[in-house]
Amino acid sequence: MNILMIGCGKMGGAMLRCWQEIDHLSFTVADPADQDLPAAVTHVRSDKEIDNKAFDLVVIALKPQIVPEAMPAYSRFLKEETCVISIAAGLSLQKLTGILGNRPLVRVMPNLPALIGEGVTGLYANKQCEAGHKHVATNLMEAVGMALWVDSEDELDRLTAVSGSGPGYIFQVMESFVAAAEELGFPSNVARDLVIRTLSGAANMAAATDESLSTLRQSVTSKKGTTEAGLNVLRQDGMLDNLFGATTFAAYKRAVELR
Repeated sequence: MNILMIGCGKMGGAMLRCWQEIDHLSFTVADPADQDLPAAVTHVRSDKEIDNKAFDLVVIALKPQIVPEAMPAYSRFLKEETCVISIAAGLSLQKLTGILGNRPLVRVMPNLPALIGEGVTGLYANKQCEAGHKHVATNLMEAVGMALWVDSEDELDRLTAVSGSGPGYIFQVMESFVAAAEELGFPSNVARDLVIRTLSGAANMAAATDESLSTLRQSVTSKKGTTEAGLNVLRQDGMLDNLFGATTFAAYKRAVELR
C-alpha cells in the first residue's frame, strides 16, 4: 500500500516510526523541513517533487490552519477511492469535505503518549469509508497504542476532553504532587522520581487487574491511617470530583467550538 503523509511534525514523525513495523506499507513524506526519516521512506519537500502517481491512503499531519491552503496542491494524487486520514485537531468532516471533496475520510484524535507508542486514539469516519478503509486506519492507530472508534463527532469531542487533553491534566497533577513532595524536604529530582514511579506503578497495577478503582483505593486505605488522612482532604465536599468534572466539560466545550 502506497501512503502519502503530508506534514511530518512531532506527532506525525512518531507515528511514522511506529508504522514502519507494519508490513507491506510504502511511505512518501511531503514536508518542506529537513526530516530524520527511516531510510525506506521517500522525502519530498513539495508536491512538485512527487512522481505522477496516485496513493492508496493519505495522512494529513499538518496544523489545522495550514490544511485549507496546502491540500489542493496534492489533490491530483488522490484516486476517487483514496481514503484520507486527518490528525489535524479541530477540523470537522464537513470542513475536510469542503477541502477534499466527497471521499472516504477519517478523523483521528491521538494523544501525546502516542509519541512513545502508549497513546489513546479516537477515530470517526464518514459514510464513504468502507470496512477496508476502517481496517487500515485501525491497524495504523493500534501501532501507537489503543484505538477506539466512536459513533459521532460529538463523541470524538468528548473523547478529546478525556484522553486527548487528559495527559495535560495528569502532568499538572504531577507538578503539584512534586511540589508537595519538595515541601516535605525531598530534592527536586528525587521528588520527581517518587511521583512518576508512584503514578506509573498505580496505573500499571490498575491495568493488570479487573478489580475496580474503588477496590484498589480501599486496598491501600487503612482506617485512621495515613492514606485515609490524605484522601479526606482530597475528597472534602466532593472537591476532586467537581474539579475533574468542570475540567473535562471545559475541554469538551472548547472542542465543540473549534469544530
